[in-house]
Amino acid sequence: MNWQEIWNNYINMAPGIGEIALRLACAMLVGALIGVEREFTHRPAGLRTHILVALGACAVSITGEMLFSHYSALGAMPDPARLSAQVITGVGFLGAGTIMKEGVNVKGLTTAASVWAVACLGIAAGFGYYALALLGMLFIFMTLTVVESLQHRFIRAGGSEESYVLETEDVSSTLTQLYAISQAQNVLLTDLSVRQTDGGHRIHFRATFSGRRHKKHHARFFAALIAIDGVRSAHNGEEAHV
Repeated sequence: MNWQEIWNNYINMAPGIGEIALRLACAMLVGALIGVEREFTHRPAGLRTHILVALGACAVSITGEMLFSHYSALGAMPDPARLSAQVITGVGFLGAGTIMKEGVNVKGLTTAASVWAVACLGIAAGFGYYALALLGMLFIFMTLTVVESLQHRFIRAGGSEESYVLETEDVSSTLTQLYAISQAQNVLLTDLSVRQTDGGHRIHFRATFSGRRHKKHHARFFAALIAIDGVRSAHNGEEAHV
């Protein structure tokens, strides 16, 4: 018996309990490492979610392989990857649950991507591709940590953040116009809060400006704030308009 026949026999052999445990342990490790990073940064999908996604995807892959081994011996030719393909599609709905929209800002896209990627690595572990699963885990972890640090250092370093306070008579109309302005000028709004005052409402928020010409961007944004209907006064830092 040559090596090709030995390999074919191994491929057609259903994994034993020891091999199943090893594959599940590999998937659990993959989900745990990525989940710990998400948990540490207080994301909506954390440690247990990533572990369960990886384990579930791994179990589906093992099931597909076992079905192939069982029915191919009976003369049928099932597709061992069909179940795994459904996992890749279905886990997208789970990832969508981590995406949240706050005004014009969207959060959770990276976590949704990490959930999907962990499912893919779980599939790899389920089919016994340990090197792919473990190396993929390391690269995903580097993307979530090292690349994020470089992103903040080089890509977003040219921007600035300013705090603003608006005094308004019609808070609903003002917020609608504020969101429209921020979207039109590509300004990121964070930490927005509204407090009632004797004469109306006071809106506090922070605005992040990106790009090299963020000072001009800030001036244009501030001019647009002053022009909002119903705003009695607007100020930030050293600037103010009444």
